[in-house]
Amino acid sequence: MAEAQDDKQKNRAMRPLGRLIPYLSRYRSMVAAAVVFLVLAAATTLALPLAVRRMVDHGFAAADGSFINKYFAMLLVLAALLAVASALRYYYVITIGERVVADLRREVFAHVTRLSPSFFDVNQSGEIVSRLTADTTQIKAAFGSAASQALRNTILCLGAMGMMIYTSTQLSALVLGAIPLIVFPLVGFGRSVRKRSRAAQDTLAHTSAFAAETIGAARTVQAFTGEEMAASRYGQAVEDAYDAARVAIKARALLTGFGILLVFGSIVGVLWYGAQNVLSGAMTAGTLGQFVLYSVIVASSLGQLSEVWGELSAAGGAAERLTELLQEVPAIRDPVAPVALPVPALGEVEFSSVSFAYPARVSAITLNGLSFRVAPGETVAIVGPSGAGKSTVFSLLLRFYDPTSGAIKLDGVELNRARVADIRSRLAIVPQDVTIFAASIHDNIAFGVPNASREAVRAAAISAQADEFISRLDLGYDTLAGERGITLSGGQRQRIAIARAILKDAPVLLLDEATSALDAESETLVQKALDGLMRNRTTLVIAHRLATVLKADRILVLDHGRIVEEGTHQSLIARGGLYAKLARLQFHDLEHPSAAAI
Repeated sequence: MAEAQDDKQKNRAMRPLGRLIPYLSRYRSMVAAAVVFLVLAAATTLALPLAVRRMVDHGFAAADGSFINKYFAMLLVLAALLAVASALRYYYVITIGERVVADLRREVFAHVTRLSPSFFDVNQSGEIVSRLTADTTQIKAAFGSAASQALRNTILCLGAMGMMIYTSTQLSALVLGAIPLIVFPLVGFGRSVRKRSRAAQDTLAHTSAFAAETIGAARTVQAFTGEEMAASRYGQAVEDAYDAARVAIKARALLTGFGILLVFGSIVGVLWYGAQNVLSGAMTAGTLGQFVLYSVIVASSLGQLSEVWGELSAAGGAAERLTELLQEVPAIRDPVAPVALPVPALGEVEFSSVSFAYPARVSAITLNGLSFRVAPGETVAIVGPSGAGKSTVFSLLLRFYDPTSGAIKLDGVELNRARVADIRSRLAIVPQDVTIFAASIHDNIAFGVPNASREAVRAAAISAQADEFISRLDLGYDTLAGERGITLSGGQRQRIAIARAILKDAPVLLLDEATSALDAESETLVQKALDGLMRNRTTLVIAHRLATVLKADRILVLDHGRIVEEGTHQSLIARGGLYAKLARLQFHDLEHPSAAAI
């Protein structure tokens, strides 16, 4: 029972690496070439002791100089063959490792980008990036040099054992009898190394996540003089990562030292016994020399296998973390038999008794039986206090999440019955917190339409009131925006986001209070761009500032996930309810609301 449990644990230790074998199968020819040259190098190494034995027993014994010269020439040929085979083995093996890791990084990244927002609600982006970098580097070492060394030393070990038996059955029996005493402790140590390596990688990932978060918010850190606190927290995280790595290194060091001690200790004992046979005349000096060389090969191979086993165990932990990402199933998926959205698009939106709670906070109901319909071409504003559920409406419409109950329809088709890409292709959003990538202005505007021409991008920028400031930049549309658009003002970022939405030309427009954080001049420009963008489109506007909803055909007032009021600005003011209360907080004079924007 205990042996079965050990085998089960051993299989579990290497199973994550086994899941990466399909990546190797894509490059069968390269793998075959690597194996051929690996076997050739091992066979050449195993041929060397035979030459040494014949030279000792025949060349030295007969004092035949020509015989010795021939064997030294043969040894040079074998050395050249070994050098060529080893170089080609290294080239193919390392190339395969690089290729597998490149494929793995690409596929893990592509998979992560398709995961639902609920995954990112509970996972740090810095830790995910750590898996893409540090863990894949660990795997590259495993699929490159470590795997090659493991296979090479396995062939050498088995081949040398066979030649040992051929050379002296009696001495080989003693050596082979000691092998179980060596292998089983190494396997046990390997499991411990893998566990500690996984812990070290997890700790390093947390450290990387904190560093990425802090560097991304460097201006905020400095504005609040938080440099010392951030450095202290990161320093503690680094120390924790160091401590975890040191534990893993200690385990690997013990594994290596213990393996070498057992291997060479057993070999020394066996060779002492062989030396007694030479002294008694039962064995020639050349035969013992041959056996010694094969024993050294076996000992060296087993010693290196102990080190390689530690590396493979560490890589097993890295592979486990990556396969966890690859096995993560998106919460939002296309239906098995998707329903096509009507063509041409109508731009009709309908919520029917929709209730929802975020997966990370299932006890907090965000929307509670929400129902409304937006007709094609209609502009509807959604207002309400903070936490009323306004932004959640957009998240559900974009199908970042599915409602707990109820149905959401776009052009008469329930969202969970249509392809996700089809749904999002009909929606364009201008968020309050605009995402600007560290790319050119052109690429930022064309993000949703990557093949857009420069003329189309510029036309969208002109409509968004952005062409003027872009043209003043040193490189115009080829100017790099900087990470998160740090080189642009808030109004400029908003206008780029509007240009992006104009270029997408979707029938339904979602505006998440695109002017709330702008100065008066920027707000005027952005509002002018929005007026053009909203024309002939179905538009939903989330409004934190009531001045932006005066032109809406209809206003929905949300509170605690329900619509508590509905109507136009004037009718809601006259009603004296929640909307009127919110208006009193923002307008100086309800009789002249158009002049009272905050």
